[in-house]
Amino acid sequence: MRKGYWLALASYLIWGCFPIYFKLLKTVPPLQTLTHRMVWSAVFLLVLQLFTTKLGWLSQALRSPRVLGVYLVSALLLSVNWLVFIVAINRGYVVESSLGYFINPLVNVFLGYVVLREKLTRWQWLAIGLCVLGVSYRAIAYGQFPWVALALAGSFGTYGFVRKIAPLDSLRGLTIETLFQFFPALLYLGFVEWQGVGAFGSASLGGKLLLMSAGIVTAVPLLLYAAAMRRLPLTTMGILLYINPTLQFLSAVLLFKEPFSASSAIGFGMIWVALLIFTISTWQANRSQTRQALPT
Repeated sequence: MRKGYWLALASYLIWGCFPIYFKLLKTVPPLQTLTHRMVWSAVFLLVLQLFTTKLGWLSQALRSPRVLGVYLVSALLLSVNWLVFIVAINRGYVVESSLGYFINPLVNVFLGYVVLREKLTRWQWLAIGLCVLGVSYRAIAYGQFPWVALALAGSFGTYGFVRKIAPLDSLRGLTIETLFQFFPALLYLGFVEWQGVGAFGSASLGGKLLLMSAGIVTAVPLLLYAAAMRRLPLTTMGILLYINPTLQFLSAVLLFKEPFSASSAIGFGMIWVALLIFTISTWQANRSQTRQALPT
């Protein structure tokens, strides 16, 4: 579990800095940024596998309907999450995207309760209810449905659950996911370059390197996250996830100067109180379980 904590911490710190990185690509159309992430992630992972393991497992995995089904679902969820995030960053909704990742821990908790039968205390249920009230208030005060926040929370929360029950380790599983994405993404990029509207062909050397490095920037935290997810309970992963939206929120308000109104503060305040209640109650529950497990 100690290794799982460090893996989760590293992945969330990297993700917390994502708005800064993708702001550098704001002149690139979101769909092209997305497909570059897919292509270069697959290339990076295949090269990494060549240096660290053999690829003999791949042909066997691709013949398994269960493996293909699980990782097709996770690849689709990941694609939705990436696209929504890129669009949100390009259009100046970093605060809204951070809200999604604040909600995400409670999505993990709810899925753990419904599907994995993980137990929840009354305080944790209170936290979930307060979070729902905070999101509802923000939607009413903001005048529109917070689709960015809920799409990010729902897609990534469900992705984390699918990866927790997936049959392969983090590196092999992510490799299959990116292979599902690779060929459609490569076809699309080839088409836009042939049409003369591709960002890669007209970009400077620095721009090309930014697009290519999106593969490493994308794959490394996902590998860390998937490895941590297999070592830690969903509830613990949910608590540690607060690091990511906190960094995103700070960058949105302090670096990008996005507006943060009083109504936003009230909605966020409800969610932050919910997360505080949830964190304390989960910590107490884990502490109690640890004491019970110790020999007397």
